[in-house]
Amino acid sequence: MPPFAGPLPPSYGFFQKKSESNVITINVGGQLFQTTPQTLTLAGSKSILSTFSHNPFAQSDIPFIDRDPELFSILLSLLRTGNLPSKSKAFDLQDLISEAQFYNLQSHLISALSNPSQFDAFNLEKSLILPLNGRDSPSAISTTSYGSIHVAHGSKITSFDWSLRKKSTILTQFSAIDSLLALSPSIAAAGATDFSGLQILDLDKGFVKETLNWENQTKSSSTVLGIGSSPEFLFTSFESGRRNSNSIMVFDLGGSFRPVSEIAHQEIYGAELDSAIPSTKLEWISSLNLLIASGSHGGPFGLLGNIKLWDIRSCKVAWELKEKVDCFSDVTVSDSLNAIFKVGVNSGEVFMADLRMLNVENPWVCLGEGKRVNGKKEGAGCKIESHGNQVFCSKGGDVELWSEVLMGSTRSREDELEDRVFRRNLMGRVKDMGGCKITHMGFGGNKMVLTRKDQQSVEVWQSSVRV
Repeated sequence: MPPFAGPLPPSYGFFQKKSESNVITINVGGQLFQTTPQTLTLAGSKSILSTFSHNPFAQSDIPFIDRDPELFSILLSLLRTGNLPSKSKAFDLQDLISEAQFYNLQSHLISALSNPSQFDAFNLEKSLILPLNGRDSPSAISTTSYGSIHVAHGSKITSFDWSLRKKSTILTQFSAIDSLLALSPSIAAAGATDFSGLQILDLDKGFVKETLNWENQTKSSSTVLGIGSSPEFLFTSFESGRRNSNSIMVFDLGGSFRPVSEIAHQEIYGAELDSAIPSTKLEWISSLNLLIASGSHGGPFGLLGNIKLWDIRSCKVAWELKEKVDCFSDVTVSDSLNAIFKVGVNSGEVFMADLRMLNVENPWVCLGEGKRVNGKKEGAGCKIESHGNQVFCSKGGDVELWSEVLMGSTRSREDELEDRVFRRNLMGRVKDMGGCKITHMGFGGNKMVLTRKDQQSVEVWQSSVRV
């Protein structure tokens, strides 16, 4: 209960006289605030503010709450509009978090922070380093939409809540975790290339809720190469223990995790390595109701890759592209930009394929300078991810931000699609740039999360060190 000045009845409420309007007055730290019962009811039954919304004509005393009035004004505005006011940027995020916890308004603050309008890609700065226990560097990361972070390092998974406070560290059965996907703030799917089965883990209690497998023809183990999800389904790319077959399984996300269908079942015959390249990255394209699956394999003639769009209802391929000349180091898809993006493993350039023009022989358009491939594999190990209307590509220790420039034109729609213009910016302040090679990127809430080679920590980048 909050500290009040003077005795108050059990309702802790102040209410106007009948002759006055239906307005409630609260004294916070010596400053008077007036609002309506309807606004205070939005705080929820667990918040102390909701007690002030009852029976507005029964009490003549003004309750006093011994808290910061400026922070309270931010939270009151949050209740009124559902958004943080612009003046909230003058306050430290941790102060707002503490105040929201006092009034039990965490869910409202989480919702506001996860609003895409709070993510300003051009003003991201390195704001925090989250240390990890042990000597292992991160092998996989996953974020939730409102900013909590799960990090796999060695055989452990460490979770940070939406306020970036360490929540838990659990020990798993894996010797190393290669794939990790957050299903909720406390549940994650994890898999490895040398351990059979996909495990559904309760990260709060540290136990395995479910183990999902793929029954392959050779009856061998089924290791996990990649994980993805849609609002309804969980997708898992499996490979047989003998590495001669692979598949993508679709599981129900409604709680039962029952198998729904099997797509992309492939068998490798003889030396035809490119006939069945397993998928290592799975992303859902909600606007098209398609699953994009990509994977690459090093063969005697260099790196070969395959990108497919799967219709999970018919279990058929809607589109496919085989990569040979400048295969990808990484692939991502953007619903907002209606495009697939890749970073070439040889050139290190970023390429775009418009989802509305995939029927051409070569859909890729180079967004950069189009450097000649010199055999040095400039893009090896580069990562590329999309978030909102931007695309982020790691180059060594730096991150490039690619954004589309909207051009007013009277040209035909086909010409506009062919001539889409993107511009590149290097991210961060001078002191933030460089460093060890970036190994993973993730996005959640108003944050970008990075991990680096040989670093036992996680970098958090935010639009500002303040809200």
